[in-house]
Amino acid sequence: MMRGTKYIWQQEGWPHMQWEDTSFSNILAEINLLRGKLLGRVSMFGFEEQNLSMLESMTQEIVHSAKIEGEELNRDSVRSSVARQLGLEYEGLKNSDHYTEGVVQVMIDAVQHHDMPLDAERLFSWHAALFPTGRSGIHKILVGDWRQGKEPMQVVSGPLGHEKIHYEAPASKDVPDMMSDFLRWFDSENTLDPLVKTAVMHLWFVTIHPFDDGNGRICRTLTELLLSRADQTSQRYYSLSSEILNHRKDYYQYLEQAQKGGLDVTPWIQWFLQTLKLALEAAFEKTEGVLRKSRFWDAHRSVSINERQRKVLNMLFDGFEGKLNSSKWYKINHCSQDTANRDIRDLIAKGILKPTGEGGRSTNYELVSL
Repeated sequence: MMRGTKYIWQQEGWPHMQWEDTSFSNILAEINLLRGKLLGRVSMFGFEEQNLSMLESMTQEIVHSAKIEGEELNRDSVRSSVARQLGLEYEGLKNSDHYTEGVVQVMIDAVQHHDMPLDAERLFSWHAALFPTGRSGIHKILVGDWRQGKEPMQVVSGPLGHEKIHYEAPASKDVPDMMSDFLRWFDSENTLDPLVKTAVMHLWFVTIHPFDDGNGRICRTLTELLLSRADQTSQRYYSLSSEILNHRKDYYQYLEQAQKGGLDVTPWIQWFLQTLKLALEAAFEKTEGVLRKSRFWDAHRSVSINERQRKVLNMLFDGFEGKLNSSKWYKINHCSQDTANRDIRDLIAKGILKPTGEGGRSTNYELVSL
């Protein structure tokens, strides 16, 4: 323990955190208005468009939650896995590996079964799915159980010999009892605003730091579970992790400040709610993309478009990774280069695609705006 540092879990009264309710009233009203607008907009979509919005949001949540921890997941592989596990139609470039499948299963279990009780075994199964080899990188870790030994458990940064200690977690011997309290509270019925509860939960879980590794990812999965409960739906149409990633430095700064402070966690909750508001605003803007896709197909109902072209055009609307060129076209459609070039020239002639300016073999293409 760093001399002079007293962490929140060492405060008398922990884990009974405190906050100033009146400081959240305005932003909670704004968030609830945005939630209503988003769900109202999505309810106007057709079944296919609703599924597309959910697929995009869940893909972003999984990819960006991993990226917060410095892990790069293949976006198209995650998207394909989400679509397959939810029974949605999606044409992707890649099949998913077993690790990606496990990561996606964890998130889907959380949001599709958000009303199910949360217990230790459920958390252990998620943890095992995130670390199927029993290792984090090259290091062997304890999987599917609370952390044990290796005291103290510290969050550090910086080069070897010059590390900065950001946080030191409770002793592993105290974790089982702390998690028992946490799990009882998690599923308890109370008058606490569900969004404030989600913010408090997030801080509480990472403060206990119950696993050898993966605490951040599991915490954000639990956050999605509570947000699904708050929205009273398993259909996810916004991604909080995407906004946390956009403000990652602030995320860790506010967590660290709360963990090194007293029991009043008002600043952390304010930051969490503000970030949630940004996530909802971003999601509402993206519903415009779904509307653009719907308008596009309505405008081109009488245009002859073959299945290869339809597949790629849908991918361009659904979040195509990188730039479109003839090489990607024939790989996606498993056709010849000549067929790819004919398909592309046909769409250019019909005013649907246009070259982006590069010439020769490096030519890329994009949709013509309506």
